[in-house]
This record gives sequence, C-alpha cells and structure tokens, in this order.
Amino acid sequence: MTIAQRTPARTRLLRAADDVLFDHGIRATPVDELLRRAEVSAATLYTHFGSKDALVAEALRVRLADWRAVWDQHVVAAGDDMERLLAVFDALASYRGDRNHPSRWCAFLAAATELPEAAPEISDVLDGDTALLTERLLHLSRPLAGARAQDLADEVLLAYSGTLAAFLRGCPRSPIDVGRRLARSAAQAHMRD
Repeated sequence: MTIAQRTPARTRLLRAADDVLFDHGIRATPVDELLRRAEVSAATLYTHFGSKDALVAEALRVRLADWRAVWDQHVVAAGDDMERLLAVFDALASYRGDRNHPSRWCAFLAAATELPEAAPEISDVLDGDTALLTERLLHLSRPLAGARAQDLADEVLLAYSGTLAAFLRGCPRSPIDVGRRLARSAAQAHMRD
C-alpha cells in the first residue's frame, strides 16, 4: 500500500494546495499540478471541494486555525502584558519553524495580493485572518496603552506586516527580531504617554 493509498484524498489535496499555491501562485498553479501532487483525479477534487477556489479557501482555513492555536499558546505562556502583546512575533517564529506550512511569507497576504476580487469563500477566510489580528492586537494593547490602545495595535500590526514582507526581500537578516523590537518600542512609547 502506498502513502497515497493510506492518506485520505481530501488530506492529500489540502497538502498539495498548501505545498504549492502560496509560493508559486494560486492562479499560476494549474489544477493538474494539484491533482498530480495529490495523486487524485479531477472528479475527486470536485467531489471534496467543488472548485479550486473552495480548495484554496479550505487550505487557508486550516492555516488560520493552526496559526490561531500557535498564537494562543504563546499568549498564554507570556509572563506579562508586554510579552502577551509581543507574542505575535514569538508565534510567528514558531509557526515559520513548523515546516507543515511552507511558504515564503504569508499565505493570507499572498492570497489577498493575488486575488483582490476573491471568491466569497476565500474573502471570508482572509477577512477572518484580518479580524483575528486587529481584534486580538487591540485587546492585548489595552492594558499597555489604555485610551491609545488602537494606535498601539495599529503600530504593532504594521510592524508585524512589515516583518512578513521582509521575508520576501531577504532583509533584514532577522525580520522577526526587528519587528518585535519595533513593536516593543511602540508599546514603550505609549506607556510613557
């Protein structure tokens, strides 16, 4: 029995999508490539997902659930309010170190960039990622910045987004460390005000 025969077709399709779509491009990756990697037929893809867009949406949903779980762990493990806010960077380091989700930068930003008029099922997941980031960063900024929590949350979000973009550029050498440092400086500035 081969690995393909032991692993359910749905799982193989999701793995194939995760392996190629967010690095090589969603639209640039033909369905045939996904089928070849997953070792399934077109009928199997359409039986499980109905469309390539639905497969993309589900691959993003899986990533979002995994990302949320990693971030949750780092928030819970943090020792104080500052570390809880900066946990987004610790979570990013852990998530990027987990090779279950290969990609050059961020699957959500890649999808949003490539699909500005995305199908509703993809847009819903992208909106969910944005909501998770904005709402959680605001919540974690309140103990540090009080009435200026939104300003701090926006600054940390920008540092986080810049960190993700830096992976594409290849510099600075340690984008997560730089992003974390910028976010800490922003938090300290709001604490002094």
